Amino acid sequence: MTFLNRILHRFRRQFLESSALFFNILRWTLLATIIGAIVGGSTAIFILALHGSIHLMQRFPYYFLMAPLGLWFSAWLIKLLAPQAAGHGTEKVIEAVHRREGRMYPLDAPVKLTATVVTIASGGAAGKEGPAAQIGATLASLFADIFRLSKQDRKKLVICGISAGFAAVFSTPLAGALFGVEVLFLGQILYEVLLPSFIAGITAFQVSKWLGASYFWDPIHWTPEFSEILFFQVIFSGVIFGLISILFIEALRWGSQTLKAYDHIPHFKPILGGLFLVGFGLLGASSGLGLGVDSLERALSGEPCPWWLWIFKSVATGITLGAGGSGGVVTPIFVVGASAGSIWGQIIGRDPAIFAALGMIGVLAGCANTPIAASVMGLELFGPTFGLYGATVSVVAFLMTGYRGVYSSQILARQKVDILIAPLNQPIPSEGKTSLEFSTRKRYVRLQQFLEHLWQWIRDGKFWHH
Repeated sequence: MTFLNRILHRFRRQFLESSALFFNILRWTLLATIIGAIVGGSTAIFILALHGSIHLMQRFPYYFLMAPLGLWFSAWLIKLLAPQAAGHGTEKVIEAVHRREGRMYPLDAPVKLTATVVTIASGGAAGKEGPAAQIGATLASLFADIFRLSKQDRKKLVICGISAGFAAVFSTPLAGALFGVEVLFLGQILYEVLLPSFIAGITAFQVSKWLGASYFWDPIHWTPEFSEILFFQVIFSGVIFGLISILFIEALRWGSQTLKAYDHIPHFKPILGGLFLVGFGLLGASSGLGLGVDSLERALSGEPCPWWLWIFKSVATGITLGAGGSGGVVTPIFVVGASAGSIWGQIIGRDPAIFAALGMIGVLAGCANTPIAASVMGLELFGPTFGLYGATVSVVAFLMTGYRGVYSSQILARQKVDILIAPLNQPIPSEGKTSLEFSTRKRYVRLQQFLEHLWQWIRDGKFWHH
């Protein structure tokens, strides 16, 4: 082969590769834009219906008395028409991606929308991002089936649906895109879906905003000079928010396991769960019921929060979802994190609004195992000066939760830390069934022995006697 032929062959190969990549970008730009527009429209309808119903119901001071009826109707509707849609929506989408190649069921969208509106408007403690993601993923799956796209393309579009739903609900297109590609696997990001997820998230946000979906986020203007004391306070705060994340995860597990004992009694479980929520409301804890956006706004504006709010919100969310109510978990996570962060800020003598924002971002990272999406969300919601501290608290809280999470279908792709070992390429341990082991490295074995002796010392009462 002559020198000229070698040059032409190399140029041909480069031309074919670049052209193929270019047309692939064009194709996914078009598909992701369509999915983003569809999800943005459906999310706007969902948000407007939800906020309208909440406004209507909360005109009555004791609206939460409808919680037993609301939970019963939601559970009955889902069981009758779409039993596969039970639970918090994002979890079901992750399950569909891993187990059914992204295939969703068409009835999931209208059933999930109706059931979530009824659950939250009647006082159920749940969020709106999970149903938005599930509705978006269902429409994306339906679009792929109508146009006979491949199974791999359908999976990508369903992931775009997660990103678009999250972005449209919380007005965070970049964090929404990252959430969709980060939440599926613990320790792995799907780079091949990154571009369409970004496009779908941005499009969904713009469409939902154009259709009238409203948001309340305001950047927190914080320009402190860096100090070692503040930085270490933020690191330690990440530890606290990681522990709060564990308590929230355990509250969800407790609610599910406690009410599961009544599965054999038809229609009793949702009514019992609703009666628990009514009891919370009558005891004066109604701010822990419903969507909780008012409480979140107050915490982020620096207003004082009841010290018990984050505890009641965690328990109420576990009861709502365990009783068969419909809704997501991220909005309750925000309320729990912001209220706990506000209280923590007061304890250490810092601005409660700043630490409410740190708590909100940190508890999201800890519960969902999405530190990168949480860090970017902090930048989008609270401005660039928040970024250093938001990223730090997110990573620390993420590490503190270990191999736990609110999404039990999340696949463990990489070890989170080298001190604890869990089986890879399997769903993260959930519902108290862990298979964790300490690392066999000598220093970790010694640490394990020390901790076991410390636990025996505490258990035997020697700690309290001293």
